Amino acid sequence: MSRLGPGEEFDLIRGILDRCSGLGGDSGPLDASGSVVVGPGDDALVLAGDPPLVISTDMTVEGVHFRRDWISLAEAANRAVLAALSDLAGMAADPLGALISLSVAPEDRASVDQVAEGVANALSRVGAPLLGGALTATPGPLILDVVVLGRAEEPMLRSQVRAGDELWVTGPLGGAGLALRAWMEEEEVPEEARAAFTSPTPRIREARWLTSMGGVRAGMDLSDGLAGDAAHLASASGVGVTLDSAAIPVFPGADLDLALRGGEDYELLVAARPGALDPLSRGFEASFGTRLVRVGRAEGPAGLVLLRDADGVTRPLTEGGFDHFRHSEDP
Repeated sequence: MSRLGPGEEFDLIRGILDRCSGLGGDSGPLDASGSVVVGPGDDALVLAGDPPLVISTDMTVEGVHFRRDWISLAEAANRAVLAALSDLAGMAADPLGALISLSVAPEDRASVDQVAEGVANALSRVGAPLLGGALTATPGPLILDVVVLGRAEEPMLRSQVRAGDELWVTGPLGGAGLALRAWMEEEEVPEEARAAFTSPTPRIREARWLTSMGGVRAGMDLSDGLAGDAAHLASASGVGVTLDSAAIPVFPGADLDLALRGGEDYELLVAARPGALDPLSRGFEASFGTRLVRVGRAEGPAGLVLLRDADGVTRPLTEGGFDHFRHSEDP
């Protein structure tokens, strides 16, 4: 199991995994048989195969992840599927398809059609089919659970960062957080920020390109914010991380705090050999229409994330990204 970063949400996950450790986890029969190549703690599960099978699941809950006075149900479903597909990007996997489970009020038949519209739109963007799922009635709230499946010849993992590696992101960061903050404060939401929230781009092609070029050792998708996800990368690899505040690409209208902690950007964070990605950055931008930016280095105390300001002063980022059980208030 890859080590998770700090936070109440991840403490609870560690507790669940400890209780289930003999039921197919690190010491369980599936692991002993060699079927589980990568278990809990990474962006996705990896099962043995030729090529290996990559599986991830993600859940969207009305009132927690979206509100209907903010976005439509079709947009919420589109966003939910794209967010799940981003986990495949974090493993440099090609999507095979998705399983969709929906819980909705029995009288709310129109919502089923709207969710189907959003699911179809998201899957069409990556050319993947709907493979099945489940539909159940609930008094509320609406819940959408997405399981995605993919294949990866060599999955990109969180645990392979080495001291001295450079950290790069596809950017910019903070757009989804900017939209969420505007909704929460009942302000007008910039259209570009709204699009960043409702229709993120899972960087599947970008991850495959980067890993095929060589030099990339590790990576993940950015779902909990750069600060929190850098902590996961540091913990999984047993290294420290220092981020350069001046280098972090910030979404127009957002600020550094949103870029670090806003979450749900669904960009990539990768670690590469020093100098490996510098000659590729222009080709990357030309190919994919987004920047590839060096934001830091694997250095400092193991498991700790530091932020270096423009004057060269570093401080620990003690508060990471989004945590469901720290930020427990309703949106």
